[in-house]
Amino acid sequence: MKLDIDIQNVIEFIIYILPEDSILKCNLENISPGKWHSKAYYQFVDSTHANTPGSKWIFKENIILEHPKLGTLVLDILEKDQLGGIEFYELL
Repeated sequence: MKLDIDIQNVIEFIIYILPEDSILKCNLENISPGKWHSKAYYQFVDSTHANTPGSKWIFKENIILEHPKLGTLVLDILEKDQLGGIEFYELL
């Protein structure tokens, strides 16, 4: 199913849902392409050395959204309100 998911449409959905004053929303408007890390996880930031000094992947929080067609999306939010990746819960 992941091949049928248009990540750009998912990003646009997330931008639409977030509050206008969200820093994450602003960051998403210029996000770099990512890649499928597993059958249910699309990654934007390499997590090889997650949560270690100097890593780009420093976890801050999760945001859970309900997409009308894709179901539950779990967003991994990193420090500086960057999107680290999206877990498509229904694909687990």
